[in-house]
Amino acid sequence: MENKRGGVREGAGRPSKAEEVAMIEKLKPLEPKAFEALKKGLDNGDFKFVQLFYNYYAGKPRETKDITLNSEQPLFNISDL
Repeated sequence: MENKRGGVREGAGRPSKAEEVAMIEKLKPLEPKAFEALKKGLDNGDFKFVQLFYNYYAGKPRETKDITLNSEQPLFNISDL
């Protein structure tokens, strides 16, 4: 029995550039429909369409996290030996 714990796996990794170009070529005829659907969603004021538009147009806003510590706590406890 072979041990298959590491190494290259079938289908793993990024697609080749040729595969990406082929996919873009397949999607190219649908571009006008996609823009029209986006326009309809924006015209209706649907928040998800507006959010999608601005995420691609201006980029997602940087996420910030508010971290507050109430008291100092040691990273580790030293017990008496």
